[in-house]
Amino acid sequence: MILFLRILFCVVIASMLAVTGWASLHTPLFAIPRAVLGHPWFIATLFDAYWAFVTFYVWVAWKEQSHAARGLWFVAIIALGNLAMAAYFLRELLAVPASGSLDVVFTRRNPGKIILPALLAAAGAGIYLLA
Repeated sequence: MILFLRILFCVVIASMLAVTGWASLHTPLFAIPRAVLGHPWFIATLFDAYWAFVTFYVWVAWKEQSHAARGLWFVAIIALGNLAMAAYFLRELLAVPASGSLDVVFTRRNPGKIILPALLAAAGAGIYLLA
């Protein structure tokens, strides 16, 4: 199961990079047409996505014991969404052997290393600033 999940989250990262790269080549991030921005389903989809990000972050905040790591993961998840979430899961999945138990992935608490969330948060902030 761990191997399957590693592959799944690599596919998530690759597909999100591909689709966001494709979209950014066609339309700048903040050039979404007004008709789309005000469409009820666009708004509902944004609410759905961001509440899912917050829900995932609650679990991350429980796992990470450092306030700095928690804050950086929050910025990374809100700015990068599924890219940051898949990166977090990959980090967790790569810390256990392929034959290991998923219990460890879901319940092990971390001391709160900040390198990966800092890089992701900086990338997310940079993307928004450049857009």
